[in-house]
Amino acid sequence: MGLGPEAAGEDDTGHHVRRRATLPHMRRLFPVTDETAARASGGAAGDDGAGAPGGSWVGEVRRGAGFPGDDLVDREWSLAELAAAYAYPEPGPGGRQPWLRANMVSTLDGAAQHDGRSQPISTATDMRIFGTLRALADVVLVGAETVRQEGYRPARARAEFAQAREAAGQGPAPAIAVVSAGLGLDFSLPLFTSPLVPTLILTGAAAAPDRVAAAEKAGTQVVIAGDGVGVDPVRAVQALAELGHTRLLTEGGPRMLGQLVAAGVLDELCLTISPMLTAGDAQRIAGGPSVPVPKRFELISLLEENGFLFSRYRRT
Repeated sequence: MGLGPEAAGEDDTGHHVRRRATLPHMRRLFPVTDETAARASGGAAGDDGAGAPGGSWVGEVRRGAGFPGDDLVDREWSLAELAAAYAYPEPGPGGRQPWLRANMVSTLDGAAQHDGRSQPISTATDMRIFGTLRALADVVLVGAETVRQEGYRPARARAEFAQAREAAGQGPAPAIAVVSAGLGLDFSLPLFTSPLVPTLILTGAAAAPDRVAAAEKAGTQVVIAGDGVGVDPVRAVQALAELGHTRLLTEGGPRMLGQLVAAGVLDELCLTISPMLTAGDAQRIAGGPSVPVPKRFELISLLEENGFLFSRYRRT
């Protein structure tokens, strides 16, 4: 897909990121089959000692070009490989259906933020995955509170993903869709006045007319996705799909993610486990009222670098 290293600078939330000169060096911990684990350790499938039952991680492996166990070693991952590892599902016979994934980070003790921001518990590789997930998405769904706390800016066009996005029928960058009931936002910010792709605001039908007018004057597209002042998550996903945005990504915050989970519209969770402890009273990745029955998700991939775990879970 013609993907190369990213340049140093600010991430799409406006935070300065010191990126490594090299690409991520990670190892894949899952999925690993018995056959892959055995071949990676130099044995044959079914050999005694070739791997733990169920294809668990094998610590001592060999590196080799095209070797089936290559992912088991700590190696450099290109942006093209990251894009392939996090690709959205292929369209079915009826066309592409909406697919909503969340990208969140959590410390070992469950904190989704430190001092109100996620950047302190993140890492350079986490930010590369963050950028890759954005580059694959049609739209980024985010809560108004997170926009204010994190200082969101418009999504940037990334030259290394331009060819892949064009081939996928996507614009140069994903749109940002802000979920807001009261529209208590500063519409003079670049997110609203100078995005590469017009910013969307999802709100309810009872939103204050003067705030709707202010949003539209700034150049945003206001989308009604609820009968009252709030936004119905199911209607939000449907409304975005009707606008052609079927590859959906949400970056929270915790309150909005909790609403998406409760509504049953979340298809996938990309969760970074940060090897840090923060204590305190920081929010978890999903807040709000508890669901009546816990939602079951299955692990579909797990990568590791320097103690950070990068997982993908898909609902069963």
